[in-house]
Amino acid sequence: MRSLLALAIPVVFSELGWMSMSIVDTIMVGRLSAEAIGAVGMGNALYYAPALFGIGILLGLDTLVSQAYGRGDLDECHRWLSQGVYIALIFTPFLMLFLWAAPLVFPYLGTNPTVSAQTTQYLRMLNWGTLPLLLYAAFRRYLQGVKRVGPVTFALISANLINWVGNWALIYGHLGLPAMGVRGSALSTCLARVYMAGVLIFAAWKNEAGRGHSLFEHWPGIALERIRSLMKLGVPAAGQIVMEVGAFGAATVMAARLAPAALAAHQIALNCAAFSYMVPLGTSAAAAVAVGHAVGAGDGPCARRAGWLALMLGVSFMACSAVVFLVAPHAILIIYTNQADVVRMGIPLLAMAAAFSIFDGIQTISTGALRGLGETRVPMLANFAGYWIFGLPLGYVLCFWHGKGIIGLWTGLTLALIFISLVLLFQWWRDSSKLQSTL
Repeated sequence: MRSLLALAIPVVFSELGWMSMSIVDTIMVGRLSAEAIGAVGMGNALYYAPALFGIGILLGLDTLVSQAYGRGDLDECHRWLSQGVYIALIFTPFLMLFLWAAPLVFPYLGTNPTVSAQTTQYLRMLNWGTLPLLLYAAFRRYLQGVKRVGPVTFALISANLINWVGNWALIYGHLGLPAMGVRGSALSTCLARVYMAGVLIFAAWKNEAGRGHSLFEHWPGIALERIRSLMKLGVPAAGQIVMEVGAFGAATVMAARLAPAALAAHQIALNCAAFSYMVPLGTSAAAAVAVGHAVGAGDGPCARRAGWLALMLGVSFMACSAVVFLVAPHAILIIYTNQADVVRMGIPLLAMAAAFSIFDGIQTISTGALRGLGETRVPMLANFAGYWIFGLPLGYVLCFWHGKGIIGLWTGLTLALIFISLVLLFQWWRDSSKLQSTL
């Protein structure tokens, strides 16, 4: 437990810091209008599905770096990092082109025109932060894999301060800068990402220098076989992330067909649920590393124990989070907005977030534990079936055909999460039970 917590606590704070940037953006534009809240929410939803595909491809570093570290092969960790950086450089132009073109579909989706115009401005400015985001992701996975999680936490917490000041200055026009509205919020996030990438690159250089090995002087060239190994693990992991994040992004696009107040309530409730989700997400990353270390060291019982302890920690936290959503929804919502219609519509959505919290924790930590074993395909397939075959179609029918509105949409998402969590929990139980005989 101590070993797991030493990994999990800094990573959890990192994930909370990551999510806080999005929350700060939403809060800071919340005084502009409901349309501005919806635009930032929709822009983030559209951005993170493809961008997280690029980040997801790098998740193979969790498995390969942590297992190499478990074997005591630090040079191998460095070699895997270099190939992750090459993947980030290769994918960035394709992701940026896709994200630039994404707003072209708005006229065909029936999106509120005011929301879609502001979303386009926000998304195209945010797009310039894609390369530093992917470089940050590659160096983060390396540092976590070699148990250097402190710099990751520092980078994200300090980046939140930069983002907050940038939002204050660029949205409303302080410090002699122009008032850019939602574009200012996106620009502030881009600057914070450049800073984050720089901090982690410096931390990796310092880590390598500490063992007498220059990070850049001995930088490996492209190794196609290693890139293929990373892609074999990373593409399914990326697919799983896209299935999950894309599902909530699709739900946001559907919500954009409703009134602006409904979209704003959806975004705020989703923001709250996503913030609590950062704790099991960080625990999931720690589980992947801890399981990978044990697998690399050939210790099957330790790998099993790490996965089950991570599940216990994550589920316990999400149960507490569910209680908060049920007991104090009004106090949470007024942090974001003072618009009565948005608050009224947000209260039942937070109750539904409470309903799926525990299952959300189970599915994400099971995914991380399985990734530590090198299993990334089953989570992708479970997310595809749960969200895209079952949950989203059901939510659409309830929302638009049966007149349930945003509540119907969230009902579909909740049932999908329950299904996915049960599938992945069973898969972890089955795979972890085999560790004793295979290691």
